[in-house]
Amino acid sequence: MPQYPGMSTFVLVHGAFHGGWCWRFVAESLRRAGHAVFTPTLTGLGERRHSLSPAIDLEHWVVDVVDVIECEELEDIVLVGHSFGGMVISGVADRLEHRIGHVVFLDAGIAESGRPVAADLPSEVWALRIRDVVDVAGVPCFPPPPAGYFGVTDAALAAWLARRLTPMPIRVYETSIRLQNPVGNGLPATFVHCTRPELPVVTRSAIKAKSMGWHYVDIATGHDAMLLEPHRVASILARAPSSGAG
Repeated sequence: MPQYPGMSTFVLVHGAFHGGWCWRFVAESLRRAGHAVFTPTLTGLGERRHSLSPAIDLEHWVVDVVDVIECEELEDIVLVGHSFGGMVISGVADRLEHRIGHVVFLDAGIAESGRPVAADLPSEVWALRIRDVVDVAGVPCFPPPPAGYFGVTDAALAAWLARRLTPMPIRVYETSIRLQNPVGNGLPATFVHCTRPELPVVTRSAIKAKSMGWHYVDIATGHDAMLLEPHRVASILARAPSSGAG
């Protein structure tokens, strides 16, 4: 894809229960500013819910995003992961360093090589989650939590969100990826921490990002910042340009 002065290419990866649709308002803001934006939906979620299968694991989702970047022949991109999407972009950055100019973890998890997400949850918390598992076409899934879990309290926006959330296959929590390089792969990196309210499961990643010396931004909004503060999020992303922009 050709690069023009001031233009960046963004690949925005959603988190658990969401789909590429959750970036609608951020993508609109970035495109109005002249940027190119891709918002892939991970297999089995969102409008791809029909592709849900027992085979889906974290590696599957990393390949989803790798394939989009390679098929579109994108270069010097700003790669963004929200929430569980941080686990996905950790793997993508490990494999496609030559195509990435900056990585942004938006209130997101940071993967550790060979360590599944479930391993970082207290056993009693995991037991409670497993208790709520539902069967969706033969696939064990966690049902979507209420909109308030994502910090969304406005009634209209909460209803809009709830209509779109889809169950999350538990296998992605129980499987891991193997990183060949330190997380972030030496790329310029930004961590955006949503603090009103803070989501406890993200705190560990926020601390890790600080310890690694990544650029760090606090934003006083809920976890689904791309819905609650889309213009603010777009502004933060636009200030994390790829090396070929500007």
